[in-house]
Amino acid sequence: MAIEIVPEWMVNLDDEDVSFIKKFILASGSLKEIANQYGVTYPTVRLRLDKLIQKIQISEDTANEPYIALIKRLALNEKIDFETAKILINEYKKTKKEVK
Repeated sequence: MAIEIVPEWMVNLDDEDVSFIKKFILASGSLKEIANQYGVTYPTVRLRLDKLIQKIQISEDTANEPYIALIKRLALNEKIDFETAKILINEYKKTKKEVK
């Protein structure tokens, strides 16, 4: 029986994200090739990659600031808009400063 250990940066990725990463690697990092495989434009693939990068960066922030990471994750998943996310994060940071 094999024990699967998922790296921390992969915890918040869904199956589609992992599939994208696999295709990206198999295409030797060619965004043009990935665009052809998905039948979309290069800018669409670039945007998808940028969102994936942000998800990975957020997972690295989680240990230090889980609340901020949650807000960023909600914005990335389009559950809240980016302006609302910025407001929530700024207010949270203000209250943390006041507590210290």
